[in-house]
Amino acid sequence: MKIQFPFCKHLSAQFSVPTLAISLISGALYALPVSAQTDEIEEVLVSASLLPIPADQSANAITVIDSEQLANRAALSVSDLLRDVPGLAVSRSGVQGSATQIRVRGAEANHLLVLIDGVEANDPSQSDEVNWGNLSADEIERIEVIRGPQSSMRGSDAMSGVINIITRSADVPVTASAFTEAGNFATRHSGISVGSKQGDFDIRLGATHLETDGDNISRSGSEKDGYRNTSVNLKAGWDVSEELRLSFAARQSEGMNEFDADNDFDGFIEDQDLVSEFRNTTMRLKGDYISASGNFQHSLVIAQSKNDNENFADGNLGVSTASTKDQYQYIGSLFWDDSSQRLSLLLEREEEDFQQRGPILDYGSGGIYDPNQDRERNTDSVALEYRTEVTDNLSLAASARYDDNSEFESATTYRAEAVYQLAENTRLRSAYGTAIKNPTFAERFGFYTNFLGNPILEPEESTSWELGIDQQLLDGDLMLSATLFDADLEGEIDGFVLDPVTYAYTADNKQGASQRQGVELIATAVLSDRLSINAAYTYTDSVESDGAGGFIDEIRRPRHTASLNLAWQVMDELKINANAQYSGSQTDTFFPPWPTPAQTVTLADYTLINVNANYQATEKLGIYLRLENLLDEEYEEVYGYRTLGRGASLGLRLSL
Repeated sequence: MKIQFPFCKHLSAQFSVPTLAISLISGALYALPVSAQTDEIEEVLVSASLLPIPADQSANAITVIDSEQLANRAALSVSDLLRDVPGLAVSRSGVQGSATQIRVRGAEANHLLVLIDGVEANDPSQSDEVNWGNLSADEIERIEVIRGPQSSMRGSDAMSGVINIITRSADVPVTASAFTEAGNFATRHSGISVGSKQGDFDIRLGATHLETDGDNISRSGSEKDGYRNTSVNLKAGWDVSEELRLSFAARQSEGMNEFDADNDFDGFIEDQDLVSEFRNTTMRLKGDYISASGNFQHSLVIAQSKNDNENFADGNLGVSTASTKDQYQYIGSLFWDDSSQRLSLLLEREEEDFQQRGPILDYGSGGIYDPNQDRERNTDSVALEYRTEVTDNLSLAASARYDDNSEFESATTYRAEAVYQLAENTRLRSAYGTAIKNPTFAERFGFYTNFLGNPILEPEESTSWELGIDQQLLDGDLMLSATLFDADLEGEIDGFVLDPVTYAYTADNKQGASQRQGVELIATAVLSDRLSINAAYTYTDSVESDGAGGFIDEIRRPRHTASLNLAWQVMDELKINANAQYSGSQTDTFFPPWPTPAQTVTLADYTLINVNANYQATEKLGIYLRLENLLDEEYEEVYGYRTLGRGASLGLRLSL
C-alpha cells in the first residue's frame, strides 16, 4: 500500500454511490432493501449485535452482499462492490490497487470498523484504516454493511459503522474450482480453491493472484502504475458435539503497488519511480458453546491482525510501518421468556503495537527528526447488551460499553434502538447512540517529510440518531425505504495545522462541532420474473467548524449521489446486470508552493456505466464478461490523481 501521510484524513478522495443489497428472486438478480419483510430477508442473520440477529430485528440501515452478487459482479476488489451501497463514499487515489478509503455518511475513513471473519482488520500503523485497494474480493461468501455508530458494542473504530466480511467455507463433501480472466491494462487474474466437509469437520483453502500494468496516475507523463496481489484464505471448523464448535480462519494478502507523488511540492502529481509493498494477515481461533436448552451461549475468540508496509523510491527503502493487534474476547448470553429476551456480556482485551522506521533527517536550525520508534497501547473493555421483543410488533434494544485505555481517559458509550411493525407492510426503525474515536498512532507520534505528531490529542466524540421507514407495495413487487441520519462530532482531529516554527504540519482537535446529516432513499421494483430495477439517491451534508463560529463543507464529499441498476435474466443460462453511478460535484484542496496558502478547487460531477454478463455454458463451466466505465468518462476522485478509463475483462470459471 502507499504509505501516504496516514494522519491526514483528507488526502484521499471520496464519493458516495448508493444502491441496495442484492438478492436472487425468481431467477433475476436485482437490488433489494435488506430490511424488506420478505421470507428471504427475514432469514438473513447479520452482525448488528453482540450475537447475530435477523436483519429485520435491527434498527440499523443494513446492506448484505451475498454469494450470488459476488459471483455475478466478478469484482476485483471489495471496494468496487461497496461503491453501490447507500451512504458509502469510496475514494481511490489512482488506478487498481491504489490507496483507497471508504467513508460512511460523511464521516472519516478511520471511523469505520472492518471485520474479516470477526477479526478487526483496521491497520493501527496506517491511521486505523483499511486500505481497500489491497483487499481482494476473492474467496468471500458475503459482506454485511451496518451503517450507524456501533461503539457501544465494537469500540473506538466503529464510530460510523461496521463492515463485516465473511469468507467462504466448505459445505459439500468434496469441492474444487478454478477461474482465470484477462482484460485490458494487461490485467491477469486467476485462482484455485479446494474444500471438503466430512461429517463434523470442514476445511477450505483458496489462493488467488491478480496482476495488472495499470495506467499513469499523474496528469503528465506516460509511466504506468501497476499492481500485484496474491491472497491465500484458509477456513476450517469442527463440531466437537451438538453444543460445541471450534473454528479457525486465516487470510493473508501480499503484493505491491506503484504510485506517483508530488515530490517538488508544486501541488501536482508527477511521474515517480515509487513502489509500496504490503503484507496483511488476519487469524482467528474461536469456540462457540450453546447449552442443550438453548438458554445459554458462550463464545471465546483469540484473534490477531498484522500489517507490514514498506515504501521504496528509485529502489531505495524509505519510510516503513508495521502493526500487530492481538484480541482476546469472551461473549456470554442468557436467553429467557421463550428467547424473546436476551442479555449479553462482552469482556475484551486488546493489545496494539506500532512500529515506524525511516531515515533520520537533519533540518539544521529546524532540528533533527528521527522517525524510528516503537509504540503500544492496550484497552480493557466490558459491554452489556439487552434485547427484547415487547410485542409481536415492537422490538427494543440497549447497549453500553466501558473502555479502559492505557493512553486516554476511560470512556463510556451507549446506544438505544427500536423497531416497530406499524402495519403488515410498513416498518419503522429508530436509533440513538454515542461513539468515540481514539487518536491514531500516526496522529500522535508519526513523523513524515512535512508532518510531526501531536502526543496530547484527545479522542473524538460523536452523538447521532437515525430514523427509517420501510414500505412494501403491490404484494412486495415494489419496495421503498427512507432513512434520515444526523451526527455531531466534537473534537474532530485536523491534520493540517501548520507549525509556525518548523513550517511542518501537525494534528490538533478542532474547536466546535462537525455535523453530518442527510437522507437515503431507495426504490426497488420487480417488473417480471426476469426483469427488475432499483434506484437510490443519497443526500449528504457534511460540514466542519471554520474556527470562527461558522461551518465549511468537508472536502471530497459530494452532496448528491445516485445509482440505477437493471437486472435481466435473458435466458436460464444468461444474466445481465447494468449499473449507472452518479457522483455530484465536490470540493478538494490544492496545495501550491509555499508560501501561497492552500486553495479550494471543485471536482466535476461524473456518471459511470458498468455492465456484467454471466453465461453458464455447461453445468461446470461459466463464462463472464465485465465492462467498466463504458462511456470512458474522465474524472478525478482526488485532485491531480487520474482514474482508469474504459475497461473490459473476460473470464472462465470451472467447478469440479
